[in-house]
Amino acid sequence: MKHSILFSLTILFVLASCSKDNNNNQQDNIANFNSQICANVTGATALYWDYAHGLPTGLTQIPTLSNPGQQFIHSQYPGLGFTMPQGYSATEITIPQVQALGVNVLRDDSNVLWRYMPSLSLPGNVGVNDIIALEINTMFQTLGFNGTPTVLCTTTQTGSIGGGFQNTFGARLIRFGNFTALVWVNTLFEPSLGVTFASLSVSFAPTNEFDTVVMQTFLPISFQLLIINDEVRDSDADGYPDSIDNFPFDPTRH
Repeated sequence: MKHSILFSLTILFVLASCSKDNNNNQQDNIANFNSQICANVTGATALYWDYAHGLPTGLTQIPTLSNPGQQFIHSQYPGLGFTMPQGYSATEITIPQVQALGVNVLRDDSNVLWRYMPSLSLPGNVGVNDIIALEINTMFQTLGFNGTPTVLCTTTQTGSIGGGFQNTFGARLIRFGNFTALVWVNTLFEPSLGVTFASLSVSFAPTNEFDTVVMQTFLPISFQLLIINDEVRDSDADGYPDSIDNFPFDPTRH
């Protein structure tokens, strides 16, 4: 974590020395950004949608916080640590029964949420769309919305990884009431255990602020998680760093 903070400070120093022209060029690129996989959105919203799918964004500078606030470190998973913007608070998610680890980062007015769960285990073969629906319905209840959302972008991609495990990624970009939200879920079904391992993220903000919040909050927090010291990297979030974990991608073994 110390390495991450030091590296982040180095990045901030480098960015501070960038020319105004470079900053203006990036702002223009973001404003004119078109998604590779969804024609219904442009700008930072489209960039965030592509970023969630691991696609190139064309960013020339790492998004950083302009108003750093408190730091959050998960008590059971130190690799999940970052600095929040001022005016936000974090609530740790720990549910031992389903091996759930994560965090909710909420703006003080409750109108902006960044929710991330890198680890969740569910019995049976649970469909990715079922988890997405649960997260969306929970979000609607939280915001008091009971209408029909507008689906701007949607993807469901199924494949397999080593050993023939079924891997499915699903995402939705929706507008409802005065809000815009991006929800993505990644699942891996392990047939011998009869367990679905999942990770997920939910981001919502008022529609008229969404682009700004993407660049000032969602992406800066997310990019901090990409800078992880290998000494504390724990890919399957089972509490055992990869360096001493014989099965770094299986949370049931170490």
